[in-house]
Amino acid sequence: MAKNQPKNTYLVGGAVRDSLLGLAAAERDWVVVGSSVAEMKAAGFTQVGKDFPVFLHPETQEEYALARRERKIRPGHTGFETDASDKITLEEDLRRRDLTINAIARDEQGNLIDPCHGCEDIESRTIRHVSAAFDEDPLRVLRVARFAARLSPLGFQVTDETRMLCEAMVSRGDLSELASERIFRELDKALAVDHPEIFFRFLARISAAEHLWPELNDASIDLLAKATTGTSNVQRFAILFSHSPVDRIKFRCKQLKAPSHYRALAVNCSQHMSTWSQVSTLCAEEIVGFLYDLDAIRKPDRFREFNDTCSHIVHAQASDCRQQHLWIDYFSIVSNITSTNVGANLRGPAIGKAIKKHQIEAIESYHED
Repeated sequence: MAKNQPKNTYLVGGAVRDSLLGLAAAERDWVVVGSSVAEMKAAGFTQVGKDFPVFLHPETQEEYALARRERKIRPGHTGFETDASDKITLEEDLRRRDLTINAIARDEQGNLIDPCHGCEDIESRTIRHVSAAFDEDPLRVLRVARFAARLSPLGFQVTDETRMLCEAMVSRGDLSELASERIFRELDKALAVDHPEIFFRFLARISAAEHLWPELNDASIDLLAKATTGTSNVQRFAILFSHSPVDRIKFRCKQLKAPSHYRALAVNCSQHMSTWSQVSTLCAEEIVGFLYDLDAIRKPDRFREFNDTCSHIVHAQASDCRQQHLWIDYFSIVSNITSTNVGANLRGPAIGKAIKKHQIEAIESYHED
């Protein structure tokens, strides 16, 4: 426990859950009971929360929140009335949380405080909502899906009651309240787990997918499941959307406010996968033109990522994936030919034309060997 720790401070949420599961916790969150904004600031903490009092520890920079109650008063994730007075108990704070396994606290002596029986659900590998107040925040639908995916290797299952509550929230149109940034943040976290396909399958089962990303189907999710090993979040996103039309990918990325590199790789896979796969049928001029279309010379890392992603897709489809190695060879040949390989007397556009001519001739020579 850090220095300057306020009295009546408890470790809460994911750090407690993961320690009970024998998993490494990515971060630690704390709840402070019986304190106030003034006392926290006087102790050197920096307030960062706007909707409710959250503070950063002056040394560890870990988050400390005052115990609070919440009540939904209007739509949207900011539409909560918050009470963070020094009268709020730890148990009241824990009972406002989403899932029982996330509603466990640990005190300084290591004792567990578990008013929602989260330890029992950890033992039985159960994902269960805490109370009917679960439906006050529609983001919890995506969080349930993400926890189902993350904890699936440990045998966790979502209860029928929680699944049906999520389904009712979707049917009611609650997902329309969610900001794009919050949706993409959950999506990106889900892509990072070992079995991201479970996230998408759960959302499809409760009819949330048709509101969030209707262009994806069972085949898209199956492909992701087969191509997860050895891929990054960006690649997994591209794999998921690789068979969607380019205009739909651009629209969905705009809706989700996805980062530009997510959009670029997904579009390239959709638009250029077919040509990439048919590399053995291309002539030297077409090969060089393809590398130019992908801007491979100026952005070699992006090309390597595209090439690797296509290879994962083809391998997942149980096809021959020699294309990856051929494209590596072609890229190496083309990128090694620069202005130093053409006449010094050339100027302007003539230099580019001469470089491209040399590149095509080098590919032809490679084919003849």
